[in-house]
Amino acid sequence: MKVLKDILYKVTINAVVGSTAVEIDAMNFDSRKVSRNNLFVAIKGLLFDGHDYISKAIENGANSVVCEVMPGDLVDGVTYVEVDSSNKAMAIMASNYFGSPSENLGLVGVTGTNGKTTVASLLYQLFKKAGYKVGLLSTVKVLVDNQEYAATHTTPDSISINRYLSMMSEAGVEFCFMEVSSHGIHQYRTEGLHFEGGVFTNLSHDHLDYHKTFAEYRNVKKKFFDELPQTAFALSNVDDKNGLYMLQNTKAKKKTYALKQYADYKAQILENQFGGLLLKVNDSEVWTKLIGNFNAYNVLAIYAVSELLGLEKGEVLRLISDLENVSGRFQYIESKDNITAIVDYAHTPDALKNVLDTINSIRTKNEELITVVGCGGDRDRTKRPKMGHIATVLSTKVIFTNDNPRGEDPKVILDEIEAGVEPQNFKKTLTIEDRYQAIKAACQMAQPNDIILVAGKGHETYQEIKGERFDFDDLKIVKECLSQMQK
Repeated sequence: MKVLKDILYKVTINAVVGSTAVEIDAMNFDSRKVSRNNLFVAIKGLLFDGHDYISKAIENGANSVVCEVMPGDLVDGVTYVEVDSSNKAMAIMASNYFGSPSENLGLVGVTGTNGKTTVASLLYQLFKKAGYKVGLLSTVKVLVDNQEYAATHTTPDSISINRYLSMMSEAGVEFCFMEVSSHGIHQYRTEGLHFEGGVFTNLSHDHLDYHKTFAEYRNVKKKFFDELPQTAFALSNVDDKNGLYMLQNTKAKKKTYALKQYADYKAQILENQFGGLLLKVNDSEVWTKLIGNFNAYNVLAIYAVSELLGLEKGEVLRLISDLENVSGRFQYIESKDNITAIVDYAHTPDALKNVLDTINSIRTKNEELITVVGCGGDRDRTKRPKMGHIATVLSTKVIFTNDNPRGEDPKVILDEIEAGVEPQNFKKTLTIEDRYQAIKAACQMAQPNDIILVAGKGHETYQEIKGERFDFDDLKIVKECLSQMQK
């Protein structure tokens, strides 16, 4: 049990009704999960307002409530705490509740539009291989040293973050690498955490359904670096036009990386093929199994973070050569007919362009490049025509299909993707709404030495349609379809 007044440490409070000496044995922001002697935090979400469920939480046993607006009817024996921001208060309280676990390990946050998962996951791999106990909070999974948990969001809610960090601290984890999304920053999920470092990968078109403008999206990312302490490092990709902007007001030690200009950490691509990359990193050469220009940036970021956290340069280079690709990130297979199929999470215009540019830089141009791509429903609609345009300009054939339509009409999504196709490129396109059939068609169309890209879902093993999730694994299906072609 914890005493409420101790959990409220560092929280800005407007008003209190009742005693803060009450003991609580859990925190929750979902009224359905509340039980006896719980603290309920009323959060204003996009779809639901937790303030509407305060009475339900009390019925379920809550003895204390944190809210932004006091309810009209106060229940005797229940403590009410009014704050300016329930999200911010919850994050600070969660850190206090679990004993500030982020201070017990080296926590590094990775933010940007693309590359977050790859950088965080490969850092986990590298430090594991170096003999450390390591934690990972990512889109793909959560790892507490060797124990794996399913990931539900890029950045989990603040209670879950601190619960996982507490588990890591108890397990003796020395470093944790964490994806930090713009949603997570904006909703204060990382408030109250102590970061040893932050990494900025890049910034491009995404999440404008949530942030409304690109400037707001950029400034939310910048806020993460603005709030880093002096003891931390801030590592930024200065080839990105927003790279230096991210560092403007940070108190942290500023470090830069780049392929195209002067930086603290610099790389040059010496060889680029489906087998991997040969890079010159500062003054040393290193071979990596990772593929493409975008992965050259990821490898450089990993190298920089490893050095900044105290690993020896020679050991870092050796370990980079041994790293395996991250699930759903440029995963490729070759059929017996020499057809190469690539599955990638590319679901933004910039990510799709990066993957297609990488394939085109490797292929001899005699092969067909067949791209299967869609866009998710109930998300940023403005990127859809851009995705259609990029796919058709950089591929020889394109099949437009479902991604995760969620609650939207798939035909509307496909129409909006097709709106970006230039007239001369329509002859390259085919629209097949059913994603399985689209992948199957791509495999049937492919001839020996051709390349298939299945983009958009990557590591996901489901498809979300009208509120239901159905089993769907792009890599598994493309393997299955290619094997059927060989019979």
